[in-house]
Amino acid sequence: MLTIDGSDLEGGGQIVRTAVALSAITRTPVTIHTIRAGRDRPGLAAQHIAAVQAVAKICHARCEGLSTGSNRIIFTPDDPVRGDIHIDIGTAGSIPLVIQAWLPVALHVGGSITISGGTEVENSPTIDYVQHLQMNFLKQTGADLDMTIVNRGYYPKGGGLVRVTVEKPVNLMIFHPETPGISGLHIFSCSSHLPPHVTERQAESAKGHLGESSEVIHIQKDVRQGPGIGSSVTLVCGWKGSSAIGRRGMSAEIVGEIAAGRLLDELKKTGAVDVHLADQLLIYLAQYGGSFVATGCSLHARSVCSVLARFGFRVNVEQRRGVVFSS
Repeated sequence: MLTIDGSDLEGGGQIVRTAVALSAITRTPVTIHTIRAGRDRPGLAAQHIAAVQAVAKICHARCEGLSTGSNRIIFTPDDPVRGDIHIDIGTAGSIPLVIQAWLPVALHVGGSITISGGTEVENSPTIDYVQHLQMNFLKQTGADLDMTIVNRGYYPKGGGLVRVTVEKPVNLMIFHPETPGISGLHIFSCSSHLPPHVTERQAESAKGHLGESSEVIHIQKDVRQGPGIGSSVTLVCGWKGSSAIGRRGMSAEIVGEIAAGRLLDELKKTGAVDVHLADQLLIYLAQYGGSFVATGCSLHARSVCSVLARFGFRVNVEQRRGVVFSS
């Protein structure tokens, strides 16, 4: 059985999600200890438990210590099998981060997952970022994926509902640096229980602050009447993206400006893949081979590389013009 220190490097949920996914893929039991030890609220939160449960359901894993606040779990997987599963985070916890744990395993066997929780959550990719950037990248390499956003969920009520289907298991093609990205700039502006002009203003602000950095190809506005009040804007250009989430007292124009500023920072840097997408792609790169050039190597990416190495997957990281990840 492997033992993983959950407080190492990034010291957060990324280590737990990566470790249980690799445990299921390699059929290797794993113990993860001192989970999130350095955080304000150490141990497992609802979204971490949901991520482990999502993986456990498709490999019939035996789990010990899977409770709120637990700082140690033992995860003992069986062979993954195709299944259609449902996960309720029970809070506004991040649906994208549950997908992050489940998807690498599901690509080996197929199946679907329906998750309720938060679709736009601070310190997490927005659901639009996952759908239009991460999943589009995987589709380019051969993944047969589909996502439906049934409802959006904002903090604190949550209530978002997302379904992801992997039609059939595939061996992804080798990643190449020249994998074509999404052409032009795509803007996804969303809100719930707010006037329609909020999404308009977010999108126009983002577009205005980006100036002529990229031609706007598509603007999608999604106004819902979900359980909670909230807004978000996500920008995608090539294999780089950014997002910002609205909050009480913040104008729609500021939300758009923040998202634009984050994307401009990425567009100025050398590399085809943004620094956040890079850490989400590493588990696939390690399994299927190839390389990509990112704008940076975050602490999250270093954490993923460390966990991958414990399971026998080596990823090379080389600083050139941009950061080259290869396996």
